[in-house]
This record gives sequence, C-alpha cells and structure tokens, in this order.
Amino acid sequence: MRIRIRWTAAALIVSAMVATSSVEAQAPTVTVGGVAYAQYQYQLRDTANHVNNFDVTRAYINVIGKFAYGIGTRVTADIFRSTDGSLSYRLKYAYATWNPEGSALTWKLGQMHTPLLDWEEHLWDYRMQGQMALERGGYMSSSDFGFGVDGNWGFDKVNMQLGVYNGENYNRAPGDQRKDLMGRVSVRLVGSDEGGRDGGLRLTGYGQVGKPTGGGTRERYMGMLSYRSKALVLAAEYATTTDSTGAIGTTAATKYIKGTVTSLFGVFKIPSTKLSLIARVDITDANTDATKDATTKLADDKSTRLIAGVSYTISSNLRLLADLDHLSYQNDANSTAKDATRSQALFQIQLSF
Repeated sequence: MRIRIRWTAAALIVSAMVATSSVEAQAPTVTVGGVAYAQYQYQLRDTANHVNNFDVTRAYINVIGKFAYGIGTRVTADIFRSTDGSLSYRLKYAYATWNPEGSALTWKLGQMHTPLLDWEEHLWDYRMQGQMALERGGYMSSSDFGFGVDGNWGFDKVNMQLGVYNGENYNRAPGDQRKDLMGRVSVRLVGSDEGGRDGGLRLTGYGQVGKPTGGGTRERYMGMLSYRSKALVLAAEYATTTDSTGAIGTTAATKYIKGTVTSLFGVFKIPSTKLSLIARVDITDANTDATKDATTKLADDKSTRLIAGVSYTISSNLRLLADLDHLSYQNDANSTAKDATRSQALFQIQLSF
C-alpha cells in the first residue's frame, strides 16, 4: 500500500511539473528593440555648395510579441526624413502571425513584409548603405497591406513566401479594389557553413502580378543565384518589369513600359578580423523599348550605380561602414544638373538594440 501511495504521489508531482512547464512555455513574451542608421555624407562633385552633412537616415522601433498556440505579433514604427526636411514617423509593420503546432506554414495578416526585399536585405546585410536595386528604382516596397503565408521545409532547404497585397505600398493610401499577387521561393542547391533561409548556394525566383489603382498592369519577375557562407556572400539577380496606367483600350491608358534591373553584389569577411569588404553594381533601365512608347523614353533613363566600401563590426550592436556611392547615366549630356549629387563619400553606422 505504501508503495502504491508513493508511486501515485510521484506521478502527481511529475504531472504537476509537466503542466507547469507547459504553462511556462506558453507564457507570452513581449520584446522591444530597434535599429538606427546614421551617416556623414560628402558630395564629391558639388563644388558650388560643398555639401557635407550629418544625418539620421532611418530609425525603427520594433515591438514583437510571442504568445501561446503559435501566435505572434509585430508593430514597427518608422522614423524617416520627410520632404520638408523634418524627421517624421509612420507605421512600417503591424501584423499578426499564426504557426500551427508542427506545421511548416506561418499565416500572416496586416501591414507586413513583402516577399522579396526582407529576404534580399538579410542576404546583402548592408541595408545601412541604402535600398536594394528594385526598391531604389521605385519598383517595389518592403512593406504593404495584405494576407499571406510563409513556408519552411527541410531546415530552410526550401523557403517560400506568398501573399495578396494592396500593391500600393505602406507609405501610400491602400488604393481601390485591385490587388497584387506576390511570391518568392528560394531553394538551397548546396549547403555551406551558414544556415538559415539564405545560407548556401541558392536559386531564388520572385513574381508579382497585379493592377495599380485605376487599372493597368504591374508585373515584376526576378531570378537570383546566390551563395552565402560565414566568410563570403555573392549574388547575381536579373529582373524584368512591366507597367501601364489606366484601363487598356481607353484614351487615358499609357502603353506598356518594360524595364530591367540587374544587380550584382558581394561581401567578403576578412579572416581573423572584424573587417569586411563590400561591393555592388546596380543597372536600371526604366524603358528597354523606346519604339513602343517614345514619349516616355528619357535620354538618361538607364543608370548604373557603383558601391564599394569597408566595414568594421565593433559588436552585434554597432557596425561602421565607409563607402563610395557613384551613379552614372546613359546620356551624361542630359544629366548636368545631377552631377553634383551623383557621386558621394559616406561614413555610416548601424546601431541595433
């Protein structure tokens, strides 16, 4: 009888411990953090004004919640330099996620990441320098209002994100009933000593099909081959774009405008040091077929941006970057007014907390 009582008591204690552990595992957590980008900028060709400024180019405040039953939330405030010169703020992200237990899928709803840019910025890892090529060209944004799903199979051997979005980006009004379908899938072909969603040799594809507010066409297709290890990042991407505004077949419609964006970038972490070398080339051609819409063909619509620099990582909270950023145009004769601002030297920092 005593043995049975002891075993019963032991079972009750173990059950209580398991229940307590389960409750603790489901206890909600809310964390607050952020990242800020600051810089010193010197315009190398601005002989008239000798522009040199200190500035905070961006700051984000993140509030992230994790709750029971695979529920998560994120709210991010975006502090930026507005057109009137003042620092303003707006909402960058505000969404909820649900990852059912044992599922490879995470469902998302709200103002959230678009499928490509967050993934690509993590691969490049130098958002402090500036936007990626497609965003700099005005073809897409890192955030929009929508509903979507993320997928992860085989420890990120296949990583996917798919969603339906308003298509007008987070910094504009939601628009009308027209929506955009956006999706990205990335497959690891060969592994490396770096894991995660962008580690190893990967083949990545992105597609976007939709209609802008008022009607027309908006299409983006991108292919990328990339490699990431602890010491090296290499990537080559090529994208095509198609745009038109107004309902096709009406007098208000514009003809289809096709463009291309090519971007090559790399990062080399010098062994046994905290130094890294970065380099990037972006080639953007806003209209590749002037014969179909000569009225929108600009003489200097094709641009090439060269970026090169060296960074020093003091800690996970502070990184320094010194770099040159030079922009050239297809027809220099038509870009005299842009000469003063197209070549610059930058000293930048990324502060994370």
